[in-house]
Amino acid sequence: MRADRLLSLLLALQSRGQMTARQLATELEVSVRTVYRDLEALGAAGVPVAASGGPGGGCRLLDGWRSPLLGISAEEATALLAVSAGGPLERIALGEALPQARLKLLASLPAASRDRTNAAAARFHIDTQAWFKSPELVPHLPVLVDAVRQDRRLRITHDARDGHTTTRTVDPFGLVAKAGVWYLVARSARGPRAHRVSRITATELLPGTFTRPADFDLAGFWSRWTTEFEASLDRLPVTVRLTSAGLAALPEVLGDTTSAARATSDPEAGWHRLVLHFDSPLAACRRLLGFGPDAEVLEPAEVRQQLLDKARRTADRYGEAAI
Repeated sequence: MRADRLLSLLLALQSRGQMTARQLATELEVSVRTVYRDLEALGAAGVPVAASGGPGGGCRLLDGWRSPLLGISAEEATALLAVSAGGPLERIALGEALPQARLKLLASLPAASRDRTNAAAARFHIDTQAWFKSPELVPHLPVLVDAVRQDRRLRITHDARDGHTTTRTVDPFGLVAKAGVWYLVARSARGPRAHRVSRITATELLPGTFTRPADFDLAGFWSRWTTEFEASLDRLPVTVRLTSAGLAALPEVLGDTTSAARATSDPEAGWHRLVLHFDSPLAACRRLLGFGPDAEVLEPAEVRQQLLDKARRTADRYGEAAI
């Protein structure tokens, strides 16, 4: 633990220059006396540390001295700093390591380019959360992170899409964040599968470990799995026509940010035609009701009839309430 603290102290001085003992104590969450003891330990180890009191004084490394912690260019550091900001790792246990990792990156650079690199990285921000959706609740994610890192077997309880709840023992191969949604990729008796983390309602770390297959590639598995998953869904094409307001509401109502570009003009001015895809007629009906009068289903007839029936029952319900 002290070795970690000494490294943090060294990195703080190397990346930020002179700091007072009190500033260091606050950052390292130790006493000022401990800071001075750690400075003495660094000096004994050959690190040229100087400390001076009075106004303008503080702790610093001798000018020109740098620890060769990393051999990295300013461009490489900028890229790493940029992609580590605002990403999914900040929402899990690994996010606690990000500030220290950024500090190490900055400390590895010459003082002349340190501020410039930090400023350049701050001009990029990655927001992985989808529009119009709140982050999913994933209370069991920290346990999954530990299991993945330690190759520990897990017992998970999972609520499937069809409403069934299952409990199984799995070997956790990895975690994937896709558009703000976390998935656990794990092997069970049925082979490698992906489980939506927000649907995992209970976890238990088991004492045994497992042997990870040497040829398993998480990115390759995920690419194949998502392709198969997408092919298994949205098999029902539904032709609709939308007003301009309805077309603009596609991201809000359906979370669809790409289909509007495929719309064609409708014979009636101010309307547009588009083919959307849904899992079933019932799913199409429920989701398209959100457009109100700004959408009309042209085909299939089954979806059109279901929408008509639901719209009539809805109107009747509100009509009864008004009496």
